[in-house]
Amino acid sequence: MGKVFAVGVGPGSPKYVTEIVKEIVLDCDVVIGYKYTLKTIEDLIKGKEVHEITMQNQEDAYQKVSRSLGDRTCVVPFTGDVNFSESEVVDRLIEIFGDVQIVPGISSTQVAAAKARVPTDKSRVMTMHISTSIEEKKLELQKALIDGLSVVLVPRPWPKQPSKHFMQSEIASYLRTHGFDTSRMKVHVFEFLTTEKETHFVGTVRDLEGREFSDLSVMVFDQTKLESYINFK
Repeated sequence: MGKVFAVGVGPGSPKYVTEIVKEIVLDCDVVIGYKYTLKTIEDLIKGKEVHEITMQNQEDAYQKVSRSLGDRTCVVPFTGDVNFSESEVVDRLIEIFGDVQIVPGISSTQVAAAKARVPTDKSRVMTMHISTSIEEKKLELQKALIDGLSVVLVPRPWPKQPSKHFMQSEIASYLRTHGFDTSRMKVHVFEFLTTEKETHFVGTVRDLEGREFSDLSVMVFDQTKLESYINFK
């Protein structure tokens, strides 16, 4: 079988696609990805065999390509960083194709943290964007906030199953009902990061209740305190 690459193409702007990923995409024969992700690299995939997938047909598409790949090279692009919030799909690619080479990209969580001026080494970076249970992750979120950490969080859109839908409004309500004073908690919400549609909301967690945001959004709970080297003795 030919080579298979799982690559991160950044949050949305082609400017955030790394040079190594550009080289891999330009040299490949087959590309399989979601519409939004393919849009990010549309100038790199002209003339290639492209399979646009959805959650409903991705399994069939992967199986079809695995049978016909031969000695060719296939790229599966992921929005952001392939190593963050994509493990369920990457694990399945490994099961189907075997040797999958993983190439990291720039995550929306990195961009959001930078724009909010929240250092990731003093934060908890989390994703709720998985299909399995997030109950343990909810507890991790509570603990991180109680411990005084900032949190960079990717919420979970699931409008067809309200019980699984855990976006900004639901997160705000969840924290309030679990004893947090959400009126005193600073939060940023970024949508469509790095694109011309980018938006930035900043306020309190309580302000999020009843508000709707895009599936392509990142939250930053800001509990950062300045600790420059000049303050250490």
